[in-house]
Amino acid sequence: MGCGSCAAACGPGAVEVRDSGDDLKNLLKRPGKVAALVDPAIAGEFPDITDYRKFVRMLRVLGFDLVHEVAFGADLVAGAYRELFAKSRGKYYIMANDPVTVAYVQKYRTSLLNNLAPVLPPAAATAQVVRRINGGDTGMVYITPLIASKDEITGFVGDSRIDVAVTFVELRELFREAGIHESDLEYSDFDKPLGYRGSLFPLARGILQAAGLSEDLIDAKVITIEGEGIFRGIQEFEESIGTIKRHFNLYYKEFLMGRGTSMGGKRYLRRSQLISYVTKRLKTLDLDEWKEAVDRFEDMDLSREFRPDDQSLPLPPEEKVQMILKELDQDGENTVGCGACGYTSCRDFAVAVAQGLAIPEMCNTYALRNRQDHIRSLRISNEKLAQTQEALKKSEKMARREKELAREAGEIVRRMLHKLPSMVVICDRDLKILQTNNSFIELLGEEAREISEVVPGLAGADLKTLLPYNFYNLFTYVLTHNESLTNRDINFNDRILNVSVFVIEKDRIAGAVIRDMSAPEVQKEEVVKRLTEVIDRNLSLVQQIGFILGEGASESERMLNSIIESYQSRRPGEQ
Repeated sequence: MGCGSCAAACGPGAVEVRDSGDDLKNLLKRPGKVAALVDPAIAGEFPDITDYRKFVRMLRVLGFDLVHEVAFGADLVAGAYRELFAKSRGKYYIMANDPVTVAYVQKYRTSLLNNLAPVLPPAAATAQVVRRINGGDTGMVYITPLIASKDEITGFVGDSRIDVAVTFVELRELFREAGIHESDLEYSDFDKPLGYRGSLFPLARGILQAAGLSEDLIDAKVITIEGEGIFRGIQEFEESIGTIKRHFNLYYKEFLMGRGTSMGGKRYLRRSQLISYVTKRLKTLDLDEWKEAVDRFEDMDLSREFRPDDQSLPLPPEEKVQMILKELDQDGENTVGCGACGYTSCRDFAVAVAQGLAIPEMCNTYALRNRQDHIRSLRISNEKLAQTQEALKKSEKMARREKELAREAGEIVRRMLHKLPSMVVICDRDLKILQTNNSFIELLGEEAREISEVVPGLAGADLKTLLPYNFYNLFTYVLTHNESLTNRDINFNDRILNVSVFVIEKDRIAGAVIRDMSAPEVQKEEVVKRLTEVIDRNLSLVQQIGFILGEGASESERMLNSIIESYQSRRPGEQ
């Protein structure tokens, strides 16, 4: 609707007003005359400009060829309303001077379109006057306190059309950019015709005074409503106009406090400044000249048509509304109806929630209850979190302890591995060394020892580059078939090695224990082992042919046992 309430309510400034400064600059650059149509509310907006004539000169310096006050158009519009109301017979109108009111009816109360007074607003009437004097190609710029005027002017056609609407705030910025200051300029007055009491139209009752309409409580034909009360007024107009029997003069905000004015302005100070300005102007106004101008333009067509722009949403099902009221705890006797949500009743708020225009948290009662529930839930969550944190600390402590024990165990195993006389090597599926001991490194030779000084344990080295095919192929077999191989003899570097390869982790890791058969302790152990195997095999044969060998078998056993005892009785180091 262009009321600007959203921009005023948005603290972070996420809502911005559409800027028309560039549109004005482009208009001033084009060929032909351009007129400024100035709202009388400038008296409240620019108190820092000591004389309105300096303000007029500043506009001319900015680039305007003509500077007209909208007051004369307001005088003509006031006369049109006076005539309309005088001729009405049982039909009552909503005056159409406030663009916010008009937009609201067009969008949300389309059934009242025929009750909008078919009269142009003062700015459009003034544009028509200026074009009659200066030609139809004259450009028009409305300098307004209302951001709603930016959309309103798009509905004016013919000689009433207005090209650009610029707010007071935007005009200040244009003056600043152009470096225009009143102290540098001389006086200049508005172009004629000048206005009379139409200068008061920025005030809610100003248009009534300009029309000479009574405001007596008994005789008055018009009810004036301003502020957010206009929405309730429109509703009552629709419901009860047959009983009220009055025309409605509605101003969402007096033009003095529109969103196109500077923030922080004081309403009644601006009101006082406007009245002082009008009083001063009227003292020097030539009434005869004014009346002559009014007569000259009395044939002007000030009629206006309105088109619906229905944006109302369908009413939700009653069941859904009642469900929301119950959720809000605002059903039945529990209804608070405080209005803090911005809606006139809890039911209206519930309807808005059902339509997706509001959220339940906008209800203070609901939000407070939810906040208490949330605090309680948060307290429980915090307690659970504290318990979880404590358990996590214990778990972390235990994990650190287990990790330390695993590290210590791994270190012990690593040390033991290096102390073993047998050669040990562990590799992955790609035959890359994961771990080995010093004995294995010694087996590989001098070059391997030098590498191990740089890369401890030959970690990452490829067995295929260190061992012959028949040797590393044992690892390949074990990792492929997941079968261990034991006691395989391999010739390597003129040494006989006894190799056992086993699976550590299926399909991934294998390990090997390698013994040098030439080592005395290994040789002795192997001789004993293999002789024992021979004895076992021979005994089996003896049992089969014992009846032939007889005493020969016993003698063989004694001889073999004596050999075993002989080897077992030797001290370590003896051959």
